[in-house]
Amino acid sequence: MSSDTPFKPIRRQLLKAGAAVGATGLGCLVGGGAWAAGSDKPEKEEVKVGFIPLTDCASVVMASVLGFDKKYGIKIVPSKESSWASVRDKLVNGELDAAHVLYGLVYGVHLGVGGPKKDMAVLMNLNHNGQAITLSKKIADKGAVDGTSLAKLMATDKREYSFAQTFPTGTHAMWLYYWLAAHGVNPFKDAKIITVPPPQMVANMRVGNMDGFCVGEPWGHRAIVDGVGITAATTQDIWRDHPEKVLGTSAEWVKKYPNTARALTAAILDAGRWIDASLSNKQKMAETIADKSYVNTSVDVINQRILGRYQNGLGKTWDDPNYMKFFNDGSVNFPYLSDGMWFLTQQKRWGLLKSEPDYLAVATQINQIGVYTDAAAMAKVSVPKSPMRSTKLMDGTVWDGKNPKAYADSFKIKA
Repeated sequence: MSSDTPFKPIRRQLLKAGAAVGATGLGCLVGGGAWAAGSDKPEKEEVKVGFIPLTDCASVVMASVLGFDKKYGIKIVPSKESSWASVRDKLVNGELDAAHVLYGLVYGVHLGVGGPKKDMAVLMNLNHNGQAITLSKKIADKGAVDGTSLAKLMATDKREYSFAQTFPTGTHAMWLYYWLAAHGVNPFKDAKIITVPPPQMVANMRVGNMDGFCVGEPWGHRAIVDGVGITAATTQDIWRDHPEKVLGTSAEWVKKYPNTARALTAAILDAGRWIDASLSNKQKMAETIADKSYVNTSVDVINQRILGRYQNGLGKTWDDPNYMKFFNDGSVNFPYLSDGMWFLTQQKRWGLLKSEPDYLAVATQINQIGVYTDAAAMAKVSVPKSPMRSTKLMDGTVWDGKNPKAYADSFKIKA
């Protein structure tokens, strides 16, 4: 279903699916109205938000640093975490109120895949684009510089090849598997897959623990600066304007603190809008998050790709219009149901989900469209007409959420 599809049919499907989206949220999505009547005061004024040292934690950090949170009556306390598994555990046990987190991690926990089962919630999408697949300099020297040449090398050199992702159900795993499969490589039959936390990727490649990895910036660029890897593909090459990190929490937390959830979402919307507003703001953001309290790297490693200035480590440079975006006039942040459903199709494709989920029902339970729409109204951000969108991926397949089972079953290479 394309982004301009009328909302009425989807509304019927949502209600049929037992949607967790309230009537107020649905009404706002259609008409862009005001948030619910009554006290809007946040129930919880201090909000602990976890993050992993990655460029795309920026809107969470800047919402706190620049005081966008105060505007909505809360104080965001950013909490630096060591791994996605740690983020998962702290969201589940309540140590964190919310987190900058992998889209597919939230969905996996909700379904009991990749950790304990708990009802989860996605409040908003934090960014589009800006991840990369890196191949080691060692295999680049043997001619593996992109998907085609990597597949050719793997076919002739029969040793075991290792590739790293950051979490089994997460975005980086799905981008890596999709990219390998599009070039004829079955990630599970033809290679060894390992899990490595984002900040440890470059060090692990340096000592030869993997032949390639998929991770968020700035670690793809850092591998080039350190001379240990080359960029074989960006994730926007796989899916232009793909969903990436989300603001995730538990369904229990949203139910207990609905006004706080809305205020938190509005504050981070404001921060994303601020980042995307100018080059000087992007530069200030890079200077802020480069600090050891956040990403702990040099400003230059962050700011080049934030501005769309890419190099592949082999002498090629280019300006990419589809660099990491945090707002893009609000198109980044809406928690499209079809985005969440896509991750379910890939988790099914690779055998992470053993049975067929009710794709629409699960996405509707998790993605808090009502909360987001209310927050968008507070922040004066427009929302799309439909909770579904259509896109064409790198192999020519079109994802629109219409028939998720057929889509998941359509791939020649799968588990």
